[in-house]
Amino acid sequence: MITILCSGSRGDVQPYLALAQQLHRIGQTVRIAAGQDFEALVRGYGVDYHPIRVDMQSIGVDPEMIRQAQRADSLPRMLASFRKMRDYGVHMVEEYHDACPGSDAIVYHPGLAIGRFMADRAGIPSVLATPFPLHRTALRPSVIAYGKAGPGRLANRFSHAMLQRMLWMTSKGSLKPFWISRYGALPPGFGIPFERSDPLHPAIVSCSNHVFPRPADWNPHVHQHGYWFVEEPETYGPPPELEAFLATGKPPVYIGFGSMFDAQATGRVVREVIEALRLAGNRGVLSGMGRLAGLPDDIIAIDGAPHSWLFPRMAAVVHHGGAGTSAAGFRAGVPSIITPFALDQHAWACRAYELGVGSAPLPAKRLTAVKLAGAIRTATTGEVVERARLLGEAIATENGAREAAAVIAHTLGALSS
Repeated sequence: MITILCSGSRGDVQPYLALAQQLHRIGQTVRIAAGQDFEALVRGYGVDYHPIRVDMQSIGVDPEMIRQAQRADSLPRMLASFRKMRDYGVHMVEEYHDACPGSDAIVYHPGLAIGRFMADRAGIPSVLATPFPLHRTALRPSVIAYGKAGPGRLANRFSHAMLQRMLWMTSKGSLKPFWISRYGALPPGFGIPFERSDPLHPAIVSCSNHVFPRPADWNPHVHQHGYWFVEEPETYGPPPELEAFLATGKPPVYIGFGSMFDAQATGRVVREVIEALRLAGNRGVLSGMGRLAGLPDDIIAIDGAPHSWLFPRMAAVVHHGGAGTSAAGFRAGVPSIITPFALDQHAWACRAYELGVGSAPLPAKRLTAVKLAGAIRTATTGEVVERARLLGEAIATENGAREAAAVIAHTLGALSS
């Protein structure tokens, strides 16, 4: 049994579902430990599920604190947000701890380092599975500093050290008191585990080598072979109104901000978006902004749709720049207009612009109708459209989830040999 520990929003959980699918294909038994809101999602992909019954809502985390953490757009603000959030993690550690017994290997998100120490205690392999490049390199900044930090090998390494420190902070603050209470003393080697990769503790990274190439100075046991995309269990059938909308005009522009969307700002955001589409001369699909009345005939609002189905049908995609949404946009082969809020989102926005597959980053706090219209016009020019198409074709040659699953299976074989 391989246990995968993950947390976060649907976009955070979905790449681990892709790993589980590929592990099933090669004959491995696997289960995902995730928040109770994700049971239907996980089981819907035919994957066994272990519930994590404690979440931010049930333990009374202030929603405003979560909102501030999501919008931390500088290193000092990120550190402050992580310090506030770590105090609530102690309530979750026991749930993740109890998901581990009976496993033959543990695959864990970098925010859940308990996976490494539980595996070490049981004498089984562990695999660090990170949804973005995490490991130290002198060749480029970390995803929280990319496009913001000045050039320099030392500065690059420092930015990775800061990212790892913040992720470790989310684990250490709650893991340390729990472990001492449960076992009487801290485990051997208690500390940041991310750089300690070896044959029984490899790391796998969800990222295309056509977007951020694997750095040559990484540990050889850190594997990056492409994004981890789920395979939909059945052909998606869109609602009739969406299908009809797409069939009756030129490809529209997708606009959606995922978990970063602030429902309190719906009125203002929708007004800016409608005006931007009018100025740019494009139709639009607004996703995840609720039920909107009085929209123009050339704009439709939807609750959501699989990105793998929807994005290739768009003229361009406007989104917040989450790692998973960015990956879906790149794979779709259509231009990206990324409006980063915080965390790693600016890195994906900056990289899209560098690769010539999108407009320049348009930070969410500076978004106006005029600026968004200009970004849409830039992104839908012939040169950007062609580069986006070529990038999508290149990403299609990779199968990161399959290769990552092979790494996990090989690690189990290394233990038995």
